[in-house]
Amino acid sequence: MTSANPEPAAASLLIEQAHPTLHVPEKALRPLIRRVLKEEGYTLGYLGVVLADHATVLDLNRTYLDHDYHTDVLSFLLSETEEDRILDGEVYVDLDTAAERHAEFGASFEEEVQRYVVHGLLHLLGYDDATPAEKQAMHAREDHYLALVRPPS
Repeated sequence: MTSANPEPAAASLLIEQAHPTLHVPEKALRPLIRRVLKEEGYTLGYLGVVLADHATVLDLNRTYLDHDYHTDVLSFLLSETEEDRILDGEVYVDLDTAAERHAEFGASFEEEVQRYVVHGLLHLLGYDDATPAEKQAMHAREDHYLALVRPPS
């Protein structure tokens, strides 16, 4: 391990462009993900980020969570290693939802996707949004990380 690459040799960040027509540049996602992990005190073990469509995310929501509705992002923790703070998980982002809703929030498509990625990542790191207070705190963390990577206007 060198100072230029602080992650263990087995660390893996895979971003899969699984949507049939929409594409998000990975160059904006990778540093964002690494920044969140670093600031939250986690080391990357394995993280898969799948940029998918409505049908894929809905199918996963039905199959694994028994929820029969669309959602913007799903997170699956693959191993429980909180004591050594190594993250192993997968995040599935619905690009169709980001495309449909980004303007509603005054964000670009790419910014909305970045928010979904951060949201999913925060869930993997133990954040929850079941109550109004938790939602507010999680949204504030999302805003914090997005501001760090957003170019100055």
